[in-house]
Amino acid sequence: MILPIYIYGHPVLRAENATVTPEFEGLHQLIEDMKETMYHTKGIGIAAPQVGVNARIVYIDVDVLAEDFPELKGVNMVLINPEVTIDETAKYVSREEGCLSVPGIHENVQRFEKIHLRWQDEQFNEHEQDIEGYLARVVQHECDHLDKTLFIDRISPIRKQLVRNKLNNIIKGKVSCDYRCKFAHPKRHK
Repeated sequence: MILPIYIYGHPVLRAENATVTPEFEGLHQLIEDMKETMYHTKGIGIAAPQVGVNARIVYIDVDVLAEDFPELKGVNMVLINPEVTIDETAKYVSREEGCLSVPGIHENVQRFEKIHLRWQDEQFNEHEQDIEGYLARVVQHECDHLDKTLFIDRISPIRKQLVRNKLNNIIKGKVSCDYRCKFAHPKRHK
C-alpha cells in the first residue's frame, strides 16, 4: 500500500524511534509498504518516520543511479536498527541532497565519504560492512531520519537562512507534491 509521506514540520519526524524486535507487529507489511511508497515517489531511500512510524527501519534502492555510479547496480537494502560509525580518516564530500519529507528544496550537504554500517535484515540476521561513495551518503541521509535529523539540519547557517521562507511555506502546506503528504496541521491543508 502506498503510504503518505510525512512532511517537514510534522512532529513524527523529530520523535524518538524505537529499536525494532522480532515481535514488531506488521514488520514485513510495513517494509513492503515503505518500498511501494518509495518507488511511487521516485525516491532512492525511505525511513520509517517518513511514513509516520517511529521505528528504526530504512529501505534503500539506488540501482536507478547505476548509470552515473556503476557500483550501485543492483544495490537495495532493508536496514533494521542500523548503526553508522564514521571513518574519521575519510574525507568530507559536499554534494546536493533532497528529501521526500522536504519537497522542493535541494542543498549541498557535507558527509563523510566512508562509513562502517552494522544492521539487521528483515529476518534479524546481523550484517556489517564498510561502505563508501554515494551509497555512504544515502545511508547517512536515511539513518539521520532515525536520529531525528533532516538534511536541512546539516546545511550551512547562511543557506538555511536563504531557504527559511521555503521551509515556512512547507510547514504551512504551501508546497506542491506528486505524492500524498501528511502535514503537521491537517486542518490547514484540506
